[in-house]
Amino acid sequence: MAETHDVVDLILQDHRRMEDLFRQMRSIEADRAAALQEFADLLIAHALAEEAKVYPALKRYKNIDDEEVEHGEDEHDEGNQALLELLEVEEIGSEEWDEKLEALVEAVTHHADEEERTVLNGARENVAMERRQELGVAFLQERERHLKANCGSLDNVRSIVKS
Repeated sequence: MAETHDVVDLILQDHRRMEDLFRQMRSIEADRAAALQEFADLLIAHALAEEAKVYPALKRYKNIDDEEVEHGEDEHDEGNQALLELLEVEEIGSEEWDEKLEALVEAVTHHADEEERTVLNGARENVAMERRQELGVAFLQERERHLKANCGSLDNVRSIVKS
């Protein structure tokens, strides 16, 4: 895949990677623990970067619905709660783990679908490519900063959910 700095494409790439990780977490043949840790890091870093660098900028555009952007932030909270519940399950592959995984899949998939249809399509239609690339660079830098800080650790996810 060609390297892009378009924030819309970058967010979509993360969404597709999350879907891949969901498939791995469902597979008894995959390293589910590794997939979960990669997913936790990506989900937290992605959401924090969107909230810090992308959402505030998109709220400035009159043709992008502020309520949809704010709704996305609420859905991040729901995804974080579902992630925490999965991370707290002691036995990977247990019935409880499968139930918590499916709740996480549902929360994140719902959010990604809505975000893609509303916020990201709005950004494509209303934000110039140069600005989308600037936002993409800021998003990548912020996301990378969180990834390096082990943002998907159980303790960090707990502190995010509590705040």
